[in-house]
Amino acid sequence: MASLMGTYYHNIDVKGRLNFPTKLREILGASFYVTKGLDQPCLTVYSEEEWDRLSAKVALIPEAKGSQIKRWLFSGAGILTPDKQGRVLIPQDLRMFAGLEKDVVVIGANNKAEIWDRARWDALNAAFDAKQMLETLEELGF
Repeated sequence: MASLMGTYYHNIDVKGRLNFPTKLREILGASFYVTKGLDQPCLTVYSEEEWDRLSAKVALIPEAKGSQIKRWLFSGAGILTPDKQGRVLIPQDLRMFAGLEKDVVVIGANNKAEIWDRARWDALNAAFDAKQMLETLEELGF
């Protein structure tokens, strides 16, 4: 799968529909999966191939350690299928979780996409620490 990349600014309409970026749809496929972000209050979007890979890995986690992860990841998950205009309907519970009301940002993040409330995205970027990122990359051998 090609890397998902880019930053796209959109609005969610009153019915909860989002015009999902064409460039990302072309990589993700005809339908794709959405769930709650694991480390941030955003939504994470996976292609079917990536979702299957993630699901298989999560299934291997012993119940004693993995039951909460499984509940978190799968209870809020859904399949998004764009309409003819490229819009997807974001389920209300996921919109509430991520604080998505009107102004949103969709980003490519390598093997996944993320959907952010614009104000949260701006705040995250304002707090970005380049030095810390470089230290982490160095620790990982980059």
